[in-house]
Amino acid sequence: MSELNNDEPNNQVDATSTDGETAGGLTVSELRDWLRDWVAQATGVPADQISDDRPMEEFGLSSRDAVALAADVEDKTGVILTATVAYNHPTIAMLATRIIEGDPDEGIDADDDRFWERERSDADDIAIVGLSTRFPKAGQSPESTWEALIEGRDGISDLPDDRWTEFKADPRMAEVLEKRNLRGGYLDDVKSFDADFFQMSPREVEMVDPQQRLALELTWEALEHARIPASDLKGGSVGVFVGTSTNDYQLMAALGLGEGSDETAAYALTGTATSIIANRVSYFFDFHGPSVAIDTACSSSLVAVHQAVQSLRSGESEVALAGGVNMILTPAATVGFDTIGAVAKDGHIKAFSADADGMVRSEGGGLFVLKRLADARRDGDQVLAVISGTAVNSDGRSNGIFAPNPEAQVEVLRSAYADAALDPRQVDYVEAHGTGTILGDPIEADALGRVVGRGRVVGAPALLGSAKTNFGHMESAAGAGALAKVVLSMGHNKIPASLNYAGPNPYIQFEATGLKVTDEITEWPRYSGHAIAGVSGFGFGGTNAHVIVREVLPGDLEEPAAVADLTDAAAAETPAADLDDDEDFLTEAERAVLAAQSAAPEVDAVVAERDPADDFAPCAVDGAVVP
Repeated sequence: MSELNNDEPNNQVDATSTDGETAGGLTVSELRDWLRDWVAQATGVPADQISDDRPMEEFGLSSRDAVALAADVEDKTGVILTATVAYNHPTIAMLATRIIEGDPDEGIDADDDRFWERERSDADDIAIVGLSTRFPKAGQSPESTWEALIEGRDGISDLPDDRWTEFKADPRMAEVLEKRNLRGGYLDDVKSFDADFFQMSPREVEMVDPQQRLALELTWEALEHARIPASDLKGGSVGVFVGTSTNDYQLMAALGLGEGSDETAAYALTGTATSIIANRVSYFFDFHGPSVAIDTACSSSLVAVHQAVQSLRSGESEVALAGGVNMILTPAATVGFDTIGAVAKDGHIKAFSADADGMVRSEGGGLFVLKRLADARRDGDQVLAVISGTAVNSDGRSNGIFAPNPEAQVEVLRSAYADAALDPRQVDYVEAHGTGTILGDPIEADALGRVVGRGRVVGAPALLGSAKTNFGHMESAAGAGALAKVVLSMGHNKIPASLNYAGPNPYIQFEATGLKVTDEITEWPRYSGHAIAGVSGFGFGGTNAHVIVREVLPGDLEEPAAVADLTDAAAAETPAADLDDDEDFLTEAERAVLAAQSAAPEVDAVVAERDPADDFAPCAVDGAVVP
């Protein structure tokens, strides 16, 4: 296929400006030759077949090679580089220029680069008014999830005995499974489902993907948590955005592994389609807003939240449900990841730790009920937290399709904080992607350090943690776990410990980047006066997402008109003598306002008390979706 791929990436570097400069006595041209020979020796590809303008990973450069390359460059030239420099500068041309010209960020004053400053309307704020959670060993409610987080509970276990029985029956597959590391974050029960409640026949439900079933349950539970009767939203512009990236049940249906599969095959057409995960929610609850299943792998949930925020801001949706689900119903992906050495040997993710050795797959799900903040205030909803900014982008042509692009991670962070019009130095905590890989974590930390960590006051680091250390990597539901952790942590004023931390990853300069891992329960520092957090998610195909969340402020719950009324009331209560004393300094317009206030008749305010749980009886409404 190489002969068909003649398009070069837009990362070519003009060497004319650096040909006269040297590093370790080498010009940029000589340095390119040396790098080309080094890559040739490491990969076995002839040097004359290695292009300066293609990612080195395409020639077979591994992550271990990249670390060794950085060390050898330092020995050759005396230029100190990070271990991840080959990911920041993935081609020989880019790397040579970086070595010669130095760090482009060096010397930049954070106060001069005020990229986040822009005019922003309060209408951009999105309220989280409810959530539902289903994570490994964390119960089936936000309350039980919080208990698992604050207790530092380990959600990882061996493969449940009743899982993959259809495959274990095959002797060859059983032999393969016996040799592989199958530890993971498994839900206690993925089979139970109230088919009558969700109006499915026993025959149909057999062919409905458990991910669809879970999405239905989580939707009901999230609305219940928000104290919003499902029947109140019937026929409304309610958007449904659900992250999902596995399709195990379709394979099982195609292989006819389910009981009675011949009689229920027709139901499998919709029951196992990925798109139907969101569509089934919209169908059952009669929601008429956008209904979208989103697959960007590990960032799916946060991309779903981003899309929901955009839909609410544009007026496309009046209410939105966003999050993700993930199930591990067949062994294929788990065996594959373990075969290539991506799974941690002990089955535990060690985010940002010196002994990080890989991830572990997990399943689960979470959904959030979102409204425009003004609408939530109008409706008297409980507001759990506020989303003030989001951003999504792609790695583009990185050092390999699975390789992260540090520059893209920096850009998605900058875009999110510009969207929120927020100085990133005010961020207290970042719920990181944090998959616990020896180079993936340093790349993420480097990007965070360049945006969130830069210019911070000494002693006020941005705190780091990862829910993956509790629950494992829930893939398309990972962002839901991360966001749930932040929302619950703000509500309880404590940041749970990030588990399995044995000391800093040697490739991360924590002090220099202004970052610190929360390896113990920590109170929110509230550097800005109120709690602010960022949540990151990176898809293994290159889709990056960042969501900014802040705690609820008193002003969020007050109508703008009410604030103005309070000001008017204070002015009206000013003693007349004081007004007389200052009358010479008032303009004619100010005198007219004061005269109108003094002439206005007093009206006693009437406050109607209402329990937000009143009328929560979906079954009592004509046409309700529940019989």
